[in-house]
Amino acid sequence: MYVAVKGGEQAIESAHAWLAEERRGDLNIAELSIAQIREQLKLAVDRVMAEGSLYDPDLAALAIKQSRGDLIEAIFLIRAYRTTLPRFGASEPVDTGAMACDRRISATFKDLPGGQVLGPTFDYTHRLLDFKLAADGETPDAPSRESVPGDVPHVTEFLNREGLIEEAPHDDTPPPDLTREPLEMPADRALRLQALTRADEGFTLGLAYSTQRGYARNHAFVGELRIGKVAVEMDIPELGFAIEIGEVTLTECETVNQFKGSKTEPPQFTRGYGLVFGQSERKAISMALVDRALRWEELGEDNVGAPAQDTEFVLYHADNIQATGFLEHIKLPHYVDFQSELELVRKLRREAGADQVQEAAE
Repeated sequence: MYVAVKGGEQAIESAHAWLAEERRGDLNIAELSIAQIREQLKLAVDRVMAEGSLYDPDLAALAIKQSRGDLIEAIFLIRAYRTTLPRFGASEPVDTGAMACDRRISATFKDLPGGQVLGPTFDYTHRLLDFKLAADGETPDAPSRESVPGDVPHVTEFLNREGLIEEAPHDDTPPPDLTREPLEMPADRALRLQALTRADEGFTLGLAYSTQRGYARNHAFVGELRIGKVAVEMDIPELGFAIEIGEVTLTECETVNQFKGSKTEPPQFTRGYGLVFGQSERKAISMALVDRALRWEELGEDNVGAPAQDTEFVLYHADNIQATGFLEHIKLPHYVDFQSELELVRKLRREAGADQVQEAAE
């Protein structure tokens, strides 16, 4: 017999207490501090800030600690906290051309004004476990840690001088705010880019990978990938001009994609674009690839039926908080629903059994 479980409130309180105990771990080991998470798990902090749509390293580190390292749960905490914050205004568009770059590379041009800067990257490591870290060994300082000064031109500007790449569209219309307004279709590129910026990294990576394997017309080169700090400015009406209120670390990626041209446009390269909080280059590249795949219609290309070309599929399923909520709700009590399904199956079995008996008698 199927019966519902009672005593839920007490069980939930006990689960919370047990969770807090598991979060702390062995009391003989020093507790992990917010500063340690912020400084030594920086890439995790950056992902939580990017997908949580809130730039605050300390709060992101706190969320990671509270969630026991479950980054999607940490993102959920950050988004929930974000809804409680007042909004004082909007900043001016950031100028990534004036970025102080810690990392700047191009897969299309070897010699760049300002040079290529490898920066802090796993690209050239051997992927061997470093047991010095297990022995709490100190890491030597890097020989040079100076950022490339600002006003570094984008690589695509070189192509643009010859008209070999599409002009970046200029639209001064304020885009809708996805953090305060629900996603609606059809979605223009500004809205799509907002959704992709805070989309789940794994989902975006999978879609981007699919475009490279033939599930979209998307042969791309990384025109430029840059990571660094940019100034955030806000217009002060009382002063009549904008002032700098802080700076944020961003990862920007521009891809250069093939385009055969159309009846109105000559053969040229097209762009894909990604911009993410923190050092999140895998996400920024993935975002740029998916952005380009979603532009098939405006560029007059054929839709080959690839998942990455389906705007509704991509945007409605990219948000990991919505996906988590819908996925995990099935583990919560569904006693009444299941009881009705159970009774239906029993009824069908009884009817099937009666039919078999009748057939045997005949």
